[in-house]
Amino acid sequence: MEFSVTTRQGRVGPVIEVAGDLDMATAPQLRDSLLKVLETGARTVVVDLTQVGFVDSSGLGALVLVYKNLRERDGWLGLAVVRQSIRNVFSITSVDRVIPLFGTVREAEDGSPAAAR
Repeated sequence: MEFSVTTRQGRVGPVIEVAGDLDMATAPQLRDSLLKVLETGARTVVVDLTQVGFVDSSGLGALVLVYKNLRERDGWLGLAVVRQSIRNVFSITSVDRVIPLFGTVREAEDGSPAAAR
């Protein structure tokens, strides 16, 4: 599967849709796309990983970097993750303890602090 990152406006903020494997070769593309979104002032971001087949430490690093950046500005990052193998990576590394995981983009948007406003 070809790797791609696209951005669209969701109900509570930008939704970054990722497809393909998120690894050392593709993580910089995701990181750069996410940082561009943050430059626009976005404070609630959902990353859609439902079409991702594999995540390595580079991919995790890109997501944690953006999480920290958002947290510093009282922002929020949520991840839509369907595959159990991807959820396991987040669980084993304890990333799921700081970045919330949801089954769908809609659930992530509903679970965001912006949805409660």
